[in-house]
Amino acid sequence: QVQLVESGGGSVQAGGSLRLSCTASGDTDGGNCMGWFREAPGKEREGVIAFDTDGSILYFLDSAKGRFTITKDAAKNTVYLQMDNLEPEDTARYFCATGFALGRCTFNEWALGTEVTVSA
Repeated sequence: QVQLVESGGGSVQAGGSLRLSCTASGDTDGGNCMGWFREAPGKEREGVIAFDTDGSILYFLDSAKGRFTITKDAAKNTVYLQMDNLEPEDTARYFCATGFALGRCTFNEWALGTEVTVSA
């Protein structure tokens, strides 16, 4: 079992920045498999960006390229999502996720989520 704790959500104006963090504890044998997903009001949850099993970066969201950066501090089991040049369309609840099975990332362990609100 893995426990994920997020922090860093909030409200900003368009063009602003926020940094989310996610710390994992417990059974963290998922290694590199940590990433971020989001769920906007009235929409389905979607992937944003994540680390794959080999440490490479997966971009699930084209609009994240050039604006969102994922980094990690392995010693702290913490992953960060730096979000720059935020847009109102980025308003959502952001979830950290992890999970590993049969040699691939499964992202089936979820944090509770943190709200991000971007005003025009």
